[in-house]
Amino acid sequence: MAVERWDSLAGGMGRRTMLMGTGAALALAGCAVKGEDGRHGGISEAVRSPLMLTPIRATPDRITRVTVCTRPFRPQGPRLEVERIGEKRVLHHYGHGGSGWSLSWGTGLVATEKAMALGERDIAVIGCGAIGLTTALQLQRAGAKVTIYAKDLPPDTRSSLATGVWSPDSRICLEQYATPEFKALWARMCLTSFQAYQSLLGLPGTPIEWVDNYNVADAANQGHEEAADTRPPFADTLQHDLLPTLTPHPVDVPAGLHPFGGRVVRRGTNMVFNISSYARLLLDDFHANGGRIEVQEFHTPADFARLPQKVLVNCTGYGARALMGDASIVPVRGQLARMIPQDDVHYGLYYNGVSFVPRRDGFVFQVIGPDDYYGYGDDSVEPDRPLAEQAVRTIASLFPPPAVG
Repeated sequence: MAVERWDSLAGGMGRRTMLMGTGAALALAGCAVKGEDGRHGGISEAVRSPLMLTPIRATPDRITRVTVCTRPFRPQGPRLEVERIGEKRVLHHYGHGGSGWSLSWGTGLVATEKAMALGERDIAVIGCGAIGLTTALQLQRAGAKVTIYAKDLPPDTRSSLATGVWSPDSRICLEQYATPEFKALWARMCLTSFQAYQSLLGLPGTPIEWVDNYNVADAANQGHEEAADTRPPFADTLQHDLLPTLTPHPVDVPAGLHPFGGRVVRRGTNMVFNISSYARLLLDDFHANGGRIEVQEFHTPADFARLPQKVLVNCTGYGARALMGDASIVPVRGQLARMIPQDDVHYGLYYNGVSFVPRRDGFVFQVIGPDDYYGYGDDSVEPDRPLAEQAVRTIASLFPPPAVG
């Protein structure tokens, strides 16, 4: 079985890719290492001192909640365009797939430029998730008076249920739509977001932090070829192709220097978003800058007419599928098992199709599936408790059972 790449343990190289062949480099877990085929520069540096990793207390009884997030994927990529609806000019800003948190500052800046060019300084933002909040802050910094209108506020938005890792090319579009113009725009948005996150490191509550992550694979699982996939591929290597030095490259951990027995291990480093404290920081900044939030629900575009602002930025994410009748938005289901955190565990893992992210606002375990089409087209939101427990037990199998008594 081929080993899967996933963003949270990949050192920020995209959401997923499949690695095949005995010599393939291992995947490091919404959002990655290429094989030794040269696509990642032939990384061969090794860790040279023993890893001292505190075992994770991963047992199903420590699960506090199982949540489901619906990612708003558009094959063409995020929608960033102005439409006149009645007397309003509406800038649509949604459809980021699994890259919403990661790209939010960059796409927010592009949306701000487009909105401010319309000549109004009193602007409405529809939606209060990752995209809505960061867009509202960008508009404020550009001199606009901003009011957010939303049905749900954090922590009840869909983006509050995200994995919380740096994954700027996670289901951002299909490869066929990654034109040179799209890639140039993506690179600009990615760099803008990355630089914004560097300015948030070290703040109280640890909203953003860098975390080492370990991809672990059983040696017997390497070297098996995977059947050809005829489905359209995702553009999931943009960071690798366009910004290969943005985040640290993964390195090998030799046998004997890690606590996982005879398994093969690679270490990467990536950013983690502790979404609870991060969303609170964004809300506090928005209010401190004079922003207002009104709880309102919109059922059709005609409902925009009741707002006093002439320019609106539509940041409704997956909600735009129903609100705008936009059938180009495809739901991609993702489920998280959340668990009581440990103060002494600050590393992530990927093993046998399961990722573990050590968020300080609650550990996160997730079954990733065999490829980017896992959860594709699935709009169900009912939690699957057995699957959540499977994810926890898979990670727990890497450690000796806890002593009894």
